[in-house]
Amino acid sequence: MHFSLCAHAARLFHQAFISFRKYVLEMTSLPADLHIILSDICCGAGHIDDVYPYFMRHAKQIFPMLDCMDDLRKISDLRVPADWYPEARAIQRKVIFHAGPTNSGKTYHAIQRYLAAKSGVYCGPLKLLAHEIFEKSNNAGVPCDLVTGEERTFVDSEGRAAGHVACTIEMCSVNTPYEVAVIDEIQMIRDPSRGWAWTRALLGLCAEEIHVCGEPAAIDFIRELMYSTGEEVEVHTYQRLTPFSILDHAVESLDNLRPGDCIVCFSKNDIYSISRQIEARGLECAVIYGSLPPGTKLSQAKKFNNPDDPCKILVATDAIGMGLNLSIKRIIFNSLVKPNINEKGEKQMETISTSQALQIAGRAGRFSSKFKEGEVTTMHRDDLPVLKEILSHTVDPIEDIFVSLSQVDGLYFVCNIDDFKFLADMIQHIPLNLRSRYVFCTAPINKKQPFVCTSFLKFARQFSRDEPLTFDWVCRHVSWPLAPPKNIKDLVHLEAVHDVLDLYLWLSYRFMDMFPDTAFVRQIQRELDDIIQQGVRNITRLIRATDPNITDPLQTQSNRRSQTGSNIGAASSSVLTKTRGQRGQRASGGVMDSSLASRLVRDGLLTPDLLQQLQKEWSKDQKQENASEGTFSSAERITMKWHPQLYK
Repeated sequence: MHFSLCAHAARLFHQAFISFRKYVLEMTSLPADLHIILSDICCGAGHIDDVYPYFMRHAKQIFPMLDCMDDLRKISDLRVPADWYPEARAIQRKVIFHAGPTNSGKTYHAIQRYLAAKSGVYCGPLKLLAHEIFEKSNNAGVPCDLVTGEERTFVDSEGRAAGHVACTIEMCSVNTPYEVAVIDEIQMIRDPSRGWAWTRALLGLCAEEIHVCGEPAAIDFIRELMYSTGEEVEVHTYQRLTPFSILDHAVESLDNLRPGDCIVCFSKNDIYSISRQIEARGLECAVIYGSLPPGTKLSQAKKFNNPDDPCKILVATDAIGMGLNLSIKRIIFNSLVKPNINEKGEKQMETISTSQALQIAGRAGRFSSKFKEGEVTTMHRDDLPVLKEILSHTVDPIEDIFVSLSQVDGLYFVCNIDDFKFLADMIQHIPLNLRSRYVFCTAPINKKQPFVCTSFLKFARQFSRDEPLTFDWVCRHVSWPLAPPKNIKDLVHLEAVHDVLDLYLWLSYRFMDMFPDTAFVRQIQRELDDIIQQGVRNITRLIRATDPNITDPLQTQSNRRSQTGSNIGAASSSVLTKTRGQRGQRASGGVMDSSLASRLVRDGLLTPDLLQQLQKEWSKDQKQENASEGTFSSAERITMKWHPQLYK
């Protein structure tokens, strides 16, 4: 960054020099003082350096930003971030690292000190965690406020700040003095997009005691980071309170599920298909995934945890890894690969890391649940030795992933700003002042949801016209009131609307006059949460309405762990392995199930026109191709037809 700034200054200097020379040579009359200086130089009575102040005066007239180049040079030097927080450097802080695996009591001990303090701040990665500490603190008789990007809740009726506050980590104040601060899940300091928030909290919080909770793999790095501030780190190590064991056999069939089982998937499509197959067997299941509103997640967790509820099975993504208290006996990994975005911004499939596997596996047999010992296994037999191998490794130290960039110290890295650039490009044509544009570009939105992106654009356009975004305007935009979902597509749209209302609330705390109807929007968001909960409770009916020909999901996962990229070869192998288990099964009417069809089209392995052609051929040949043990499924015939090399 510093290098690019210097290069930019050099270009400005060259352009200013050319302009100044042209100005001196072509102007019919020069200012008297400049004329005198030039005459003295020509006569040998002056020095060429005497003209420099006049050159700079001219340069600043044509390039006004030169007045702040020194300031820009200072702020581009990112080598010592600790110096950005003089209030924290002015006090001697005590740093205590509570290190341990999941379910070891590390956060519990930090929170006990937080509750005992005269003032404190809790900084967590999720709204759910901030809510949990907010409720726990107030229930313990310790007045506590709640601050997240979309919500401010003051326990004092007159809005006076309480001595304690629970917040999402991005929202913590580095100017307010506290006796105790708790920074949860410190290992997330490595996150390319959000890691800056943990760095800021660790270096900047003005607290006499900083209690840091997280994986032991972060200890050495935090010690080194604190060495730059002159603060020592006291380490408290904890062991897991309840054991969990890796079973020697995979589940292999949904018929082998037991009460307290949690099947972990890494895609919503797998959640939809597995939950339907479970309920087709006469069992009830709860469903939790990342894009569900917090209220719906809590409702599903409560349903699963309730011993009097017939729901005894949970199907979830890795969203259960933190933020929810769940009574799980056995964790079942449906797959060991998950989508990831690489450094180039490309989507790829990667085997889960040891850290991720431990975070999920650790949810089995929680100390506070009725299951005092946990079990971990896989759905597929071939995945079990891979899981054992993953869990046998130690978590890589965090320091290994940090890089040095120009004027950035080796302990730090520049966070990924792809989301910022995405939003900046989206609104670059909208006239906004610099501060407003910056705030809009830092908004936390799900860029995978077209409706959310469209709403963001409309919000910015309405804002640029200086027209307040009223409750009526928002209702028209989201078509409120909304009906309960009839299929999965409706449910996904309702989740997107919930995100849009979150965006409104987030912006309302930055531009209160332009987003004035916070209370009304929050009310309909609560109503929307109830509608989504109703949809999730009936999720199998929605799946059935969306995809009546859905097939057994156990045939879709067997070799995802082999996918390490998004090339066609890898995707082709995935389709082949996913579908070999379907021999002897026929899709209704000779047509492959729509979820697999859409996946093939999405991956570029099949065009919609070719799909229609194949469907016609299957329908024509159905009578001749009776299902038998040795018959290839329709999905395999696709692979054989368009990728015959895979069968050689």
